[in-house]
Amino acid sequence: MANKTGNKYLGILVASKFARFVNDFPRDRSVDLEKKLTTRALEELSSGALTYRLVSVRRQET
Repeated sequence: MANKTGNKYLGILVASKFARFVNDFPRDRSVDLEKKLTTRALEELSSGALTYRLVSVRRQET
């Protein structure tokens, strides 16, 4: 997974956000119900089927 994302921590972050996204829209997914969402997200990320982009967030100073 680190090969796909650059490091293992970013891979876990991407996979967990994807699993939460799929969980929010249960009707739109074609998920094998025997697998957990986190397992499926990690498999899709490691196979290269999941694409993502990093967005930098600017912090506002008050």
